[in-house]
Amino acid sequence: MRKLKAVILVGGPGTRLRPLTNDRPKSVLPVLNRPFMEHVISFLKHYGVGEVILTLNYLPDVIREYLGDGSRYGVRITYCLEKEPMGTAGAVKNAVAHLDDTFIVMNGDVFTGIDLADMLAFHRDKNARATIYLTQVEDPSAFGVVETDNGNKVKRFIEKPPLAEATTNWINAGIYILEPEVLEHIPANTHYMFEKGLFPHLLDMGNPVYSYPYRGYWLDMGTPGKYFSLNIDLMLSKIASPLVSIPGDNGVYNGSGINDADIDPAALITPPVMVGGGSRIEPGVAVRGPVVMGRGCHLEKGAVIENTILWDNVSIGAGARLNRCIVSSGMSVGSGREIVNGIVTPSGTAELLQV
Repeated sequence: MRKLKAVILVGGPGTRLRPLTNDRPKSVLPVLNRPFMEHVISFLKHYGVGEVILTLNYLPDVIREYLGDGSRYGVRITYCLEKEPMGTAGAVKNAVAHLDDTFIVMNGDVFTGIDLADMLAFHRDKNARATIYLTQVEDPSAFGVVETDNGNKVKRFIEKPPLAEATTNWINAGIYILEPEVLEHIPANTHYMFEKGLFPHLLDMGNPVYSYPYRGYWLDMGTPGKYFSLNIDLMLSKIASPLVSIPGDNGVYNGSGINDADIDPAALITPPVMVGGGSRIEPGVAVRGPVVMGRGCHLEKGAVIENTILWDNVSIGAGARLNRCIVSSGMSVGSGREIVNGIVTPSGTAELLQV
């Protein structure tokens, strides 16, 4: 049986995610101390995907260095570069040489608990040319809504309707199953979108386009607040990743056990807490989960850390207090300093926007 292929739309620099993405693509931001894209690839592999095609246009060499050829994840990774952003459908058209059978497309910001095997079975049962994963939101005015009939066949697309005029709150969730022949309808070397271009065009031509509504977990990691929420949700087991197992008792955890971290017995650890290798927690420190600490972090005496994400090699001074924060790699927070709802990066301290 042929292995499934998946195209991941990695996209550009993610301006809404700055300052976290000032020096790195959003796809390699650490989620539970692993690059976000590793979680996505692990999710796809779980459902039988054997080849992953990444569409890149921002810092592609950084992503290649992180992910390599995919062999350590048990998949083959192919890279398709865009000189200029091509849009969601244009980026997939750019990968047409690699797509000769039913394939999956996934926005590179999405994290979800959807059952891709069931979605694929639905797609094949309906003999669809395209199947679109839909999720519900309270306010659809910032999204593209999708109207369907009682059999989940798509009737029309409405882009960002005013809340009072929205006829549905089911939106395009950024995962599609497509047949390769639909690529013929995407113009080459042109910026072209699925939402405003290909899907409405397929409907106009009478091609069967279906929706797959799913009420479970869905998150678009498009802002610092959403990135923060994803880490916290995983630590609280609101959603799982095939890549990292959070223990059932929500204890102190890292991927290889806790032996390579130095935690003083006089430190107070309230789980769930993840501690990266080589980290040091001094006496009198309080770590109140959910907290994620990267590798080589150092918490000095009396520091209090709660509901916070520390990247690698972060130093927190004696008596400092952090609550609901993200601290990027290599940063130091001075002794006695207090930061609430903040992002600490080399460019300074910014507010962690509400989710």
